[in-house]
Amino acid sequence: MLHRPPGQAISDNSPFSLLGAQEHACTVESSMVTKFYQHVLALVFAIKEINENPKILPNVTLGFHIYDSYSYEKMTYHTTLDLLFKSYRLVPNYKCSVSKNLIAVVGGLGSDISICISDISSLYKIPQFPYGSFAPEQWESVQLPFSYHVVTKETQQYMGIIWLLQHFAWTWVGVFVVDDESGEHFLKTFELLLSQHGICPAFIQEIPQKNRLKDLNAINNMLSKLYLLFKLNKASVYVVYGDTHTMIILNTVMDSVIEEFKEFTSIGKVWITTSQIDFAVSRLQRDFNVAYFHGTISLTVHSQELPGFEKFLQVINPYRTLADGFSKVFWEQAFYCVFQNSWVKGSICTGRERLEDLPGLVFEMRMTGHSYGIYNAVYTVAHALHAIYTSRSNYQSVLGCKSTVVCDLQPWQLHQVLQGIAFNNSAGETITFDENKEVRAGFDIMNIVVFPNNSFTRIKVGRVDPKPLERTEVTLHEDLLVWHQGFNQVLPVSRCSDPCQPGYQKEKREGEPFCCYECAPCPEGKISVQKDMDDCSKCPEDQYPSKDQDRCISKKTNFLSYREPMGMSLALIAVSLSLITVLMLRTFIKHKDTPIVKANNQSVTYTLLLSLLLCFLCTFLFIGRPNKWTCFFQLSAFGVIFSVSVSCILAKTITVVVAFMATKPVSSMRKWVGKRLATSIVLSCTIIQICICMVWLGTTPSFPDTKPVTEEIIAECNEGSVILFYIVLGYVGLLSFISFIVAFFARKLPDRFKEAKFITFSMLIFCSVWLCFVPTYLSTKGKAIVVVEIFSILFSGAGLLCCFFFPKCYIIVLRPELNRREQVIAGKH
Repeated sequence: MLHRPPGQAISDNSPFSLLGAQEHACTVESSMVTKFYQHVLALVFAIKEINENPKILPNVTLGFHIYDSYSYEKMTYHTTLDLLFKSYRLVPNYKCSVSKNLIAVVGGLGSDISICISDISSLYKIPQFPYGSFAPEQWESVQLPFSYHVVTKETQQYMGIIWLLQHFAWTWVGVFVVDDESGEHFLKTFELLLSQHGICPAFIQEIPQKNRLKDLNAINNMLSKLYLLFKLNKASVYVVYGDTHTMIILNTVMDSVIEEFKEFTSIGKVWITTSQIDFAVSRLQRDFNVAYFHGTISLTVHSQELPGFEKFLQVINPYRTLADGFSKVFWEQAFYCVFQNSWVKGSICTGRERLEDLPGLVFEMRMTGHSYGIYNAVYTVAHALHAIYTSRSNYQSVLGCKSTVVCDLQPWQLHQVLQGIAFNNSAGETITFDENKEVRAGFDIMNIVVFPNNSFTRIKVGRVDPKPLERTEVTLHEDLLVWHQGFNQVLPVSRCSDPCQPGYQKEKREGEPFCCYECAPCPEGKISVQKDMDDCSKCPEDQYPSKDQDRCISKKTNFLSYREPMGMSLALIAVSLSLITVLMLRTFIKHKDTPIVKANNQSVTYTLLLSLLLCFLCTFLFIGRPNKWTCFFQLSAFGVIFSVSVSCILAKTITVVVAFMATKPVSSMRKWVGKRLATSIVLSCTIIQICICMVWLGTTPSFPDTKPVTEEIIAECNEGSVILFYIVLGYVGLLSFISFIVAFFARKLPDRFKEAKFITFSMLIFCSVWLCFVPTYLSTKGKAIVVVEIFSILFSGAGLLCCFFFPKCYIIVLRPELNRREQVIAGKH
């Protein structure tokens, strides 16, 4: 930096200076990368603005020295020492005067150059402002302890690239990486990120640095490898990491083999380049065809257009405005001309050449990210000095000065101010450093559009924003993206295998990366609803897989409903049998004084008819959606009611036997003849069943339950205790079997109305039904079980009704002459 009192001209013996270290930006060699000259112009533009603004550093003028590193460590060390200590000759660590007081260093673009500068400048605690994005491992304070990074570290752009690959489903990606320390850091981190996010490198090809490609055999080997990669690999997306020299080498290689793979010029490729890469050429590569890189997605250091910068570039003239030692070399290289005093023959540089007429490969008018970083670095130093000079108390405490006049300011004294500095630049952005001495500005996502005349432009299509806790937020305007013409503006595809459609799952190929796979149908009972599923999944219990196994279909709850034909039919049968039972009961009550009704215990007959009526009506507990109360009473009501019915039959059978035995002379059975015997049998048999049911309901009652099956959910009543259920059922079967045996042996006893025979037939049907019920019940599922239960109830009840009561009703209604006392007596004898 350079201090001058008002009106004093800038000279070489100014007390403060600033080093702008350019990494091979401007070289006096025969060939240079002219595009990097913008870095110099951004430095000059920033200092010009500051010196013309009296509000920032009044009475103080900034100066600068620019040195070229030539991308060579030895030269970097030499130029840094030269800046610090050279007067007439270089004497390290010796300064013969204080006229050259270095305050800060801006540079370099690459991590290797920045570290070389820091090796010397950090000894004197000189603030350093690298303007390139470095790997996290190279960011450590051990290597750059006094550095303030005006760009974001590379980790964020790694995540930005991963986001792009995932967003466009590019899982098969070729990687070109520079063969140096920064390339090793990149591969170490990037390969891990690729595997974590389901992306595979189709290949990883190292690109040697320029100074290593001097052997003809090495060049031929490189050409052969790249040719095979382009020809045989099916990857459509290439990620390139390195610097501009990496791209120049890659361009040179492609240009060398373009004749052999002309067919590839029509095949689209998507190039994704990192922030250190720029599309720039030297004079020797000026005829390179950049059309192959049409549609490239480039992550660049964030920048904004600065008011006045383009106008500043438009008035650049090597004869009037610049005398930096590089301008004439730049002008000759950029415009293919020579100055009059040059010994090289060619067209004369007039000075009327315009920078805006140069193609983008040679020079760009819009401010690049690295130039923007240099601009912010210069302003940071200026605002730091401003904070020191304008704060009287701070000035006295930090510098120990007793007045506000300029004293011997040391570089290390700026650190205290730089830690908390914050200001708005001319583009309106706030510049401040976080706890890691980093400006977290993020990266811009640019799309390279190439025109037929081999010129190109950059279109900003997105942004990578760093967030707290090492998170990254990416925004992308996909509608602005332009792809290579080989894709016909269709989204490019870069995969090792075609995507597996829904209904299929990935099946890894042996010996190949996980991105290469076959597609296998989902196993039975499983589905996959998305493409490229690693494993198929089961549907929830209330759903089942579709036929194509690509979705889950909700299961229908299945139960015996009144709305379906079966439920409606059984309900009608139950109603019909109930009405028939009511009619029979009414007939018996109406003719209660006739002999056929009085015979064999009238009250038991009424009880039997009522129990049969309840049997028919209890079937309605089985129809419809099961609920708490229907399940609670369903099976217990069935067990008790049927126990009453069968015990009534048993009572009638035993009454017949006892009555016959009581007719014998001097028979002891006479005392059992009467209503008490039948009533006792019915009550005792029923009470036993009631006790069993009470134990059942009190411990493990039946409850509503659902059972998912393949395509439906069965709503049913769970028996609760299966053992008690079969005890209830077994008890009814035991009573039925006893009744059948007794009736069978009593079938030939003299009885006018053949009641024992009727009981035998009715119990035969009853037992047959329930013997068939047990295996059918065990082998049936779903609502068919309910149908079997209802059918057994209705059929067994109808058997009792038909075989036992129809013959009597026939006599009562149609043959009343047989329903007389003398006929009964005659029948008995």
